[in-house]
Amino acid sequence: MGVQFSVRGVVFSALFAALLVVLSYVNINLGFSLVPITLSNMTILLAGALLGPFYGFFSMALVVILTLIGLPMWHGQGGIGLVAGPTGGFIVMYPVAAFLVGWAANSIKGRGVAAHIQMLFVTFILGSLTLYLGGVPWLKVVADLSWNKALVGGFYPFWPGDLAKAVVATLIILQVRHVYTPQRLVGKGGTKVVTLD
Repeated sequence: MGVQFSVRGVVFSALFAALLVVLSYVNINLGFSLVPITLSNMTILLAGALLGPFYGFFSMALVVILTLIGLPMWHGQGGIGLVAGPTGGFIVMYPVAAFLVGWAANSIKGRGVAAHIQMLFVTFILGSLTLYLGGVPWLKVVADLSWNKALVGGFYPFWPGDLAKAVVATLIILQVRHVYTPQRLVGKGGTKVVTLD
């Protein structure tokens, strides 16, 4: 049994991949850290919850693969050197986080207070914080830092902003999903582009 891609799913995956590239240009370099504050990580929350786990993963993996090939996907930079650098652990976790958000968000219904709290939990814990599971240890190893310095340079200054991004993403996600469910957005059961065996 193969994996079937729909036209709409591929198109929206490409759009979310492009959104990641655009938002990666919005970043602030901190003098004491090798990791910049960026808006690109908000894309994983939107892609996962709006496209579902499969296409959310696909859209973010597309950017990672194109980066590895050498295309300038991250604020005008690309190549294996970028992924192998201090922020590489965060980058490779993007598809994983998008998948987890999409998987967990599928069970959240409605737009009430309970749905907002559940979606915020999913976007922040499974989306934003998942990035740190790969990012901080990678930063520690690549930059040869102690655990404390790795946390200072890759976690402590960033999580409050990530919580704020999760709040904004939650508001957007629940409004869009009220009109376009992930199944409707990616065209499940629609025209197929290709079947991979």
